[in-house]
Parts: sequence; structure tokens; C-alpha cells
Amino acid sequence: MAISKAPQPFFISTMEGSDIDAVMEIERLSFRAPWSRNVFLEELEREWARVDVVRDTADGSVVAFANYWLVADELHILNIATHPRQRRLGHATRLLSHMVEVARAGACRCLTLEVRRSNALAQRLYGRFAFRAVGLRPNYYADDQEDAIVMLLEMF
Repeated sequence: MAISKAPQPFFISTMEGSDIDAVMEIERLSFRAPWSRNVFLEELEREWARVDVVRDTADGSVVAFANYWLVADELHILNIATHPRQRRLGHATRLLSHMVEVARAGACRCLTLEVRRSNALAQRLYGRFAFRAVGLRPNYYADDQEDAIVMLLEMF
């Protein structure tokens, strides 16, 4: 007897140019100093950069995104954001799991990121994936000079 799998309500895909407005809205609603449209368009052109989105299976709408770089044997996470109406539904976890799999498939030795010292929620998420704090970047964020904690996940 075959077991049928229920369709998943969300899926991850590569950002397309037509997704820019949705990504910009999420960016604007998520960050005090949002990146510009041009930054995201430039990311789509960079060979080493990836922007992946979480889409609602029902209508294809973008509900979250992650921007990361694959450089040599490292995956560096720049941004993870979820639309405020879609928060607490596991999208950041889904994207982080996806990036760990991308790193594993690409034989990356580690994943790295910077996170605001005040962003305890994000730090807990990264901790669940076994990221550990390995450094501090003083005055890292230009909008308010907040420090960034450098976090690392080794892939051995």
C-alpha cells in the first residue's frame, strides 16, 4: 500500500527578478536600515551570491528570503528575513536548514554570519543549529553602531 504525502504548504526556490518587490517589502519591514533594490539586483548578478525565497505553494507568493555567499569552502549568511505576517511559522528555520544542506552539498567546511548583539531571537535560532559565537565586530551596524556577534558552524 502506497502512502501518499500531503503537499507541503511552502517551498524554497531561487529568487527571480520578478520577486524583487516582494523581497524589498520584507526587507523594508524587517530591518532598520534596509538594503536598496540595487543591492538585491546586484546580488542576483554575482556568481558567488545566492538569494533563495520561501514561497507559499498555494499562490507562489514570497513569504521569506535568505541571501548568502558561497566563497571557496565557506557559506556566509548575509540576511534572513520573514514577512511580519508569516513570522513564527518556521520559515527562518526552513531557510537555515536549506543553507546547511547547500553547504554540505558544496563541501563547505563552515557557515559564518554576523548577528546583532541585541537580536536574541536570531541567536537562539542559530544556537539550535549548533552555531557558536567566535568573535565580535564592534560598531558593525552603520545605522546605530551596534556590535555584531560573529557566529560559526563547522561542517566536519
